[in-house]
Amino acid sequence: MKTVSEFPNNSSQPTLKKRILIVEDQFIEAHDLQLILEKANYEVIGISRSVDQALEQIQTEKPDLVFVDIMLKGSRNGIELAQILKENHISFIYISANSSKSILDQAKITQPYGFIVKPFREQDVLTTLEIAFYRQEYSLESQLMQQFQLQNNIAEIIKLNLKWENALLAFAKVVQTFISFDYLEVGFLNTTHYANLGVMRKNVDDYQIINPEKFSKIADISIKELDETYKKSKIDLKPVVYSEESLINNFQVAPIKGLIAHNFGIKSYLVFPLSIAAIQKFHFTFYSRNFNVYSPENIAVLSNLENTFVQFITKMYPKTNSDSDQKETIIKEIKPINKSVGFEGIIGNSSQMITVFDYIRKVAPSDTSVLVLGESGTGKEKIAQSIHTLSPRKNKPLVIINCGAIPENLAESLLFGHEKGAFTGAMDKRIGKFELADGGTIFLDEIGEMPMELQVKLLRVLQEREIERIGGASPIKIDVRIIAATNKNLEEEVAAGRFRMDLYYRLHVFPIIVPSLKKRKEDIPELANHFIKVYSEKMGRKSPLLSDFALQQITNYNWPGNIRELEHVIQRAILLTDGNTIKEMEFSTSSKMHAEQASESFSIKTILENERDYILYILKKCNGKISGIGGAAEILDIHPSTLNSKIKKLEIKREMN
Repeated sequence: MKTVSEFPNNSSQPTLKKRILIVEDQFIEAHDLQLILEKANYEVIGISRSVDQALEQIQTEKPDLVFVDIMLKGSRNGIELAQILKENHISFIYISANSSKSILDQAKITQPYGFIVKPFREQDVLTTLEIAFYRQEYSLESQLMQQFQLQNNIAEIIKLNLKWENALLAFAKVVQTFISFDYLEVGFLNTTHYANLGVMRKNVDDYQIINPEKFSKIADISIKELDETYKKSKIDLKPVVYSEESLINNFQVAPIKGLIAHNFGIKSYLVFPLSIAAIQKFHFTFYSRNFNVYSPENIAVLSNLENTFVQFITKMYPKTNSDSDQKETIIKEIKPINKSVGFEGIIGNSSQMITVFDYIRKVAPSDTSVLVLGESGTGKEKIAQSIHTLSPRKNKPLVIINCGAIPENLAESLLFGHEKGAFTGAMDKRIGKFELADGGTIFLDEIGEMPMELQVKLLRVLQEREIERIGGASPIKIDVRIIAATNKNLEEEVAAGRFRMDLYYRLHVFPIIVPSLKKRKEDIPELANHFIKVYSEKMGRKSPLLSDFALQQITNYNWPGNIRELEHVIQRAILLTDGNTIKEMEFSTSSKMHAEQASESFSIKTILENERDYILYILKKCNGKISGIGGAAEILDIHPSTLNSKIKKLEIKREMN
């Protein structure tokens, strides 16, 4: 496949116009698109009819963005071109007609900066283009910020003057945020024996050095066999990624890699060699237990940091085995090390949560918009709090707005504020949520519930970076970082006309997917023990233990309500347990129905009927006690007066008597 190696820009004079290439084999659509773009003061550098023509055009003139038709005539389609563009850091927008779901799923994997659908309107094109350049700007800002942060972190490690193994552990921890790995192998090219060190990631911030002696024990082969395996292995002299078929083929010529992969469950790896003092080669190899983790983008990031890596090796690698002037500084002195810093309240060491922690650390330092996706009860608000805490805005406000709970008639006033006398009942001036968050972060929870009219106003705020109080004389500039969250599939909401496409792409700059509890069951024991400790302390009692049966119950259950449901079940269990052991978990009626997937003969009930059954069940467990410690109101986490109202409304009293 033809790739793009260099992209010289022939223009000697700087220009304010954005340069755009159109790749479209239908003359009328291509011509219409060109007219729209040129009318809006964009420079169209050409129209290509095929992938090959597009690549030739890009070789001579690098565009700022490419419009790519998915279905092109010829042997290669627009998705294949998009993959090449992505590898070479060129933004692109897809043009599509009635493509099949499989084609669109393939297109989404390439992470385009937008879609326009034929036949397209002028406003659709210009809005999509504006959002694409917005996302491009923030993506670049995020990358540069991450690169700068990593350089600073490595510089701090060098200042500590650690011994090599401690320095390597510290290096691994700060690099992890930028290049994810489960095992890192480092060392100079050696023709006589295997002397590389490995760093194995055990959980979020727990790493272990694997020296050749340890590795020989793990692999159950002698040091001599290890050396022989290494000596007959091919050494890569250029950066390269191995995955799937290429990984299997590489095992044949580099059996040392196969040995590592077999013992650590590796499914892909990235080799990054460096030249030290022009004559020595030093290798970093990043290994992952997941397929297709590494890409040319990772190699590009590492290449930008090559000088920093060389400096680290030159300063920290021991010159002799008898170096005694390096300090015995222990690893916990190095920042950032402790997972709890910035992640307070988030429990879990599963691989899924480790990925979430890595994403948080990666995006927190920038001002990039973040969209947190996940089911209800997975802890999306905690993720937003962590991003804010780890950001430069941490000393400014974090303002939380539940978009689904905003009354439509008060929405604009609540978000943007109003002046005194702006409308009937406006007795005083009100400062809106966006103004309160100035300099800090605003968290738009349940963004998928926001009414369309309010979405339009929010989009204008995001575009203009200013708000206007109701009744105000002039706009007010604001500086806020946007984090949004939803349990809805926003792509489906856009398709159904319930969510604006331009707002979706404005928010979808850096998505973080929070896994459901059923996908991270290994975290359930730790979460359960955390909630047992929290609620036992609140009740002033010794924390009870979980019996093996109770632990099996909560591990086998699928938790449709996620962490929130687990918390309530644990809270109930503590209230209903007299001794020092929780012998059995008491699930609610609705929970039991989920756990058993309901027998085929169950009767479908209304929401009110299910609520009535649930309240009645809790009241019976509490012997009719409503308020106070151990009362039904505390277990249900509602005010006693609210519970009394529900009891009256649902006519529960008669069954309790």
